[in-house]
Amino acid sequence: MSKAANGGAAARMQRLLAMVPWIVAQDGPLTSEVCARFEVTPEQLAADLEVIWLVGLPPYTPDALIDVKQEGDRVWIRFAEVFGKPQRLTPDQAVALLTAGASVLALPGAEPDGPLGRGVRKLAGVLGVDVSQVLEVDLGAAGVEVLDLLRRGVSEQRQLHLDYYSFARDARTQRNVNPYLVEAQDGSLYLLAYCHQAEADRRFRVDRIVSATLLDDTFVAPPAMEEWRLFEPDASDPRVVLDLDPAAAWVIEAYPMESVETRPDGRQRVTVAVTAEPWLARLLLALGPQAEVVTGPPGLIDAGRRAAGEILARYP
Repeated sequence: MSKAANGGAAARMQRLLAMVPWIVAQDGPLTSEVCARFEVTPEQLAADLEVIWLVGLPPYTPDALIDVKQEGDRVWIRFAEVFGKPQRLTPDQAVALLTAGASVLALPGAEPDGPLGRGVRKLAGVLGVDVSQVLEVDLGAAGVEVLDLLRRGVSEQRQLHLDYYSFARDARTQRNVNPYLVEAQDGSLYLLAYCHQAEADRRFRVDRIVSATLLDDTFVAPPAMEEWRLFEPDASDPRVVLDLDPAAAWVIEAYPMESVETRPDGRQRVTVAVTAEPWLARLLLALGPQAEVVTGPPGLIDAGRRAAGEILARYP
């Protein structure tokens, strides 16, 4: 992982969440061991420990803060007494916590027998469920070889050639990218990279990368990365206005909307950027009568109707 990727807010938060329980479990690991495991410099580790030292609960007195101690070349983390008190969770909170823990364990390189794995099994036992039978987490069928190449590209700052399936355009594309980071978000693995074809930063779902080739060309990662969004529309992308029934309100949470307005009839009028007709057609087919196209470019207004006609034509 590049130093720039380590500096991003999202990447740093993920690192801290993994680093704290690991250091606690090791009970005084060497600073060099921590740096090697989490691919950070001693300076970055010192900055991370400064943040951890400030974590606690109100009123944030010393006895309610996490204790961080460095002596010589070793580091210790001790939880405040308040963190050892039994937590009372509602059933919904417990299931959400179990799902989140199982999702992290599904990531490549996770340790099923580590602190998180033991905690997930303990929580599952309290709930009276077998987590391996009732909860299946799938972060995408990313090939191990592809994932290894992506990580090499990130760590060595070398360009990659991707054979990528674009879900929005329903087509395979060839492109060269500067890989910055591989991370999990919303139940899938993503590659954050600069795409030379689009001439912009992009996020690629790893399970849609058909193949990857490590190139000799190198790149210099940006000094810092802002928070990445799953989708960032271009100014040239067409906009479509939809009226959504209350039953289709999930669309507002699932996709980035440029505007949302509640209509007198209770429906939501939304404006959404469309990168390609196949994506819009699939959305309209899924919504059926729960969505109505209000305005949009002529070629997109009937996207759902045309897609439905093509499907019906296959069943004479």
